[in-house]
Amino acid sequence: MSNFQKEKQVIHEYYSALDSTEENNIEKVILTYTNKNYIWRAFYPFEIQKNVKTIADSFWRPLRHSLKSMQRRTDIFFAGQNFIDEGSSVWVCSMGHLMGLFDNAWLNIQPTKKIVMLRYAEFHKIENEKISETAFYFDIPHLMMQAGYQPFKEQAAAHLIQPGPAPHSGLLYDETDPKEGLKTMEVMNSMINDIGSWQSGLPLEEELARTWHNDMIWWGPAGIGATYTISRYAQQHSGPFRAGLSDRSSTGHISRIAEGHYSGFFGWPNFTAKPTGGYLGLAVSDKKCEFRVIDIYRREGDKLKENWVFIDLLYFFMQQGIDILGKLKFLDRNVY
Repeated sequence: MSNFQKEKQVIHEYYSALDSTEENNIEKVILTYTNKNYIWRAFYPFEIQKNVKTIADSFWRPLRHSLKSMQRRTDIFFAGQNFIDEGSSVWVCSMGHLMGLFDNAWLNIQPTKKIVMLRYAEFHKIENEKISETAFYFDIPHLMMQAGYQPFKEQAAAHLIQPGPAPHSGLLYDETDPKEGLKTMEVMNSMINDIGSWQSGLPLEEELARTWHNDMIWWGPAGIGATYTISRYAQQHSGPFRAGLSDRSSTGHISRIAEGHYSGFFGWPNFTAKPTGGYLGLAVSDKKCEFRVIDIYRREGDKLKENWVFIDLLYFFMQQGIDILGKLKFLDRNVY
């Protein structure tokens, strides 16, 4: 089994080069660290890109222009063999915030001239010491709320800047015991199997207690929010989520990895479902909508303790004809 140090080193060097280079050199940096068939997946409105110049011109340069003195603040970093392809590929996961001074508009989100933090999570597939695929998911509505906008009608849980792991143990730069990663993968897989198509037959809180600690923390995306303890998670997210959606498809992941006490997955999409009315203030719809998600977990003992979640809610709303970014100028804004 690989200790993943070579793969991690590729991402360390890539981040160092990307974060320190000038805006006009971003394309060259990406080309240096990626292979010729590179695939980049990102949340709406950026979508799938295969042209490095487009990635640099549409995302990185505008973001760097907007968030001045931008720095990467990494909370979780780990790698692993992909469970989905029976370990034939290795992926590196990173999660944290891109922090900067919001001095210029981005995606028509008006600047505050103050510090802001863009939540992000990334998965990178490494082949022959090059990045061949990236899933880069970021919480744009969370940034909008920091800028004073209220993009959603209601949010059941709390809005806050989300910290990293409670024990500050998320940066797995050194080798770890493979047995711990296997334990973490086993618990995560059990949780995924319990979720299934929401047909476990158990009361929700009993189902959750099989794989979660009672004092679990669910760090959800803006629009849903963060929640604490199984009972509040059931009340403020999981219960309303299941009640507000129907015809959930089976789960589909592109990558699912674990190392040490940390694990995660992403899909494109992870699953589809139909809105039944009420959830996030949405009306009933017959259209199956895609959910693009990154989930990252921390295991403590034999159960999961923390979960950081990234859901492309802008795309979820867009599939139902609601263009939140397009309606920015009509949204209420309170800047303090």
